Amino acid sequence: MKITWILLLLTLLPGWADAAEKENMSRARATFKPIPVHPPAIKGNKATKAKVDLGMKLFFDPRLSTSQLISCNTCHNVGLGGADLQETSVGHGWQKGPRNAPTVFNAVYNVAQFWDGRAKDLQTQAKGPVQASVEMNSNPELVVRTLKNIPGYPPLFEAAFPGSRDPVTFDNMAKAIEVFEATLVTPNAPFDRFLNGETGALNTREQAGLRIFIDKGCAACHGGINVGGAGYYPFGVREVPTAEVRPEADTGRFKVTNTASDKYVFRAPSLRNVAITQPFFHSGKVWSLRDAVVVMGSAQLGTTLNETEVNDTVAFLKSLTGKQPKVGYPLLPPSSDQTPHPQLK
Repeated sequence: MKITWILLLLTLLPGWADAAEKENMSRARATFKPIPVHPPAIKGNKATKAKVDLGMKLFFDPRLSTSQLISCNTCHNVGLGGADLQETSVGHGWQKGPRNAPTVFNAVYNVAQFWDGRAKDLQTQAKGPVQASVEMNSNPELVVRTLKNIPGYPPLFEAAFPGSRDPVTFDNMAKAIEVFEATLVTPNAPFDRFLNGETGALNTREQAGLRIFIDKGCAACHGGINVGGAGYYPFGVREVPTAEVRPEADTGRFKVTNTASDKYVFRAPSLRNVAITQPFFHSGKVWSLRDAVVVMGSAQLGTTLNETEVNDTVAFLKSLTGKQPKVGYPLLPPSSDQTPHPQLK
């Protein structure tokens, strides 16, 4: 009789596992969406091969900075998950920026750019670091003068912006970078395959972590196509993190809106590729993904996650690492005698 019951249980277990997986899929699809294989179209900025190719060159060109040492790729390294593995990025004159550099991968799906959302889109964002004194320390006039005096660039701008009377402009620089950055998407993560109905795409521990992520309330801020990036939330809902993790001087979105309710409010970061884009939080003070999960449990949820819950959640977060874009380092147009020289001070 005992053997019969054991055999019966072994027969039923696969069915229960299949049912649980289907339930997990159903619940996940109600909250998340897979990353599409192809990048989205950008309203008002049609992507063409010429424009994307120009944007890629500009993304890698350090001559957009006054020192001619810092490019977009310096802080958003396409070989490092679109980030830079620094607490806060190093800019002009070895200055340290005030916040951790968010990954550029899948940024096109964010509601806005930067931790405080001060840039409405990637085009606006592309202009910010170029002009920031702590980053690339340049200005529109110098950028345009530099690009016009690199002989290979004007023909590339003409091809990217046909019919324009003066194609080499600061705005067009940003438009080209925007369409290139929009191609930096990471589809086909195990979680994407799970959302698309692939059985076995997530293992038992990853599915357990998914359930915890939904049941504990993490998905309330980190949902949608980018598993975050779609809204603004206070950091420290239930418990204020340490001053190291949430520096008191950085009041977040309050600096943009000057609204009291926006103090210590930040755009929820996308958790896509979070396992390879450490360190974490706007301060960049937490290096372990496990520690970041613990901080979020106490700060946002007001709970202490047990060992199993933390490990399962980390396993789920690792399933969000998608196929990384392969970008060959472009050959940049050479400077001329008329090209402005680097300014290091």
